[in-house]
Amino acid sequence: MTSTPPDSPAMVLIPETELGDIVQRALARMGLAGAHVQAIAKVIVSGQRDACQSHGVYRLISCFDAVRAGKVKLDAEPTVSITGGPIVQVDAQFGFSPLAFERGLPALVEATRRHGLGALVIRRCFHFSALWPEIEAITAHGLAALALTPSHAWVAPAGGNQPLFGTNPIAFGWPRPGPYPYVFDFATSAIARGDLELHRRAGKSLPEGCGVDAAGQPSTDPVEIARGAMLAFGGHKGSALATMVELMAGALIGDWTSQESLAFDDGAGVTPCHGELVLAFDPAAFSGGDGEAQTARAETLLDAITAQGARLPSQRRFAARERSQAEGIAVPAALYAEILRLVS
Repeated sequence: MTSTPPDSPAMVLIPETELGDIVQRALARMGLAGAHVQAIAKVIVSGQRDACQSHGVYRLISCFDAVRAGKVKLDAEPTVSITGGPIVQVDAQFGFSPLAFERGLPALVEATRRHGLGALVIRRCFHFSALWPEIEAITAHGLAALALTPSHAWVAPAGGNQPLFGTNPIAFGWPRPGPYPYVFDFATSAIARGDLELHRRAGKSLPEGCGVDAAGQPSTDPVEIARGAMLAFGGHKGSALATMVELMAGALIGDWTSQESLAFDDGAGVTPCHGELVLAFDPAAFSGGDGEAQTARAETLLDAITAQGARLPSQRRFAARERSQAEGIAVPAALYAEILRLVS
């Protein structure tokens, strides 16, 4: 049953199973094959459950736009290439990325167990989701993981004012005792593209330092920044990390850079199409056989962070997950009404 939180009249609370059904129905109406519907719905609902507004139910809109533009192959069947070495390759066949990752994950885990480290290379995928669902799927196997992916050329390099890089997120996960791993997932841009779009939809200004307008002048207007360029976080440091992502998850794996992805888009304005690189590490293979000491050392470090009153990455997200499981998943009322129109 859907309800409205008393302290937040602009939100509705929806049980996870109900929201999952709505999302799956919306995706099915777009014409996506059943396997894609289930894989995409899982990451969309997970994002909303964890209060990641820029990667939750809002992403149904971007999926719809990509499908309507005729860019995405609705029944793409990812092909997995396994050679027995540490590298697993998946061709997404111009479909959305969640199913490609799901198909490649078992082989990645097996390769990592066998070799101590493994790499999952996904090519030709439309990638709209956060990276942390993939990272958590890997840490659930007791492995550490690192994921990189470019996007569209929306971000100017440090010292420049023309779009060149994507938002180029980097995500990392470390398995921990208990229910939650250590996970971070952040764009190398000053703000995620999804957050820029949410500010635009809400008519709100962005913080200073997020972007420049078409003339290269600093701006806080999301519309003007979309016409100009976003900026990397931390100046030259974020710019260097963004370059690394372009090289490692673009040139290295033989897939498009953010510039090439934007060129392929050809003005359609839909979800970026490119590749992704996921690296996995087996702590048991790296520890020299002393896994207990390795875990204890890691826990000592992480406990020392929280002992100072600092928050670990994803702690707010995990708290939101528990709240959603107890009370229902919060969805902005206006967005919920928009989603319902997709299934009516």
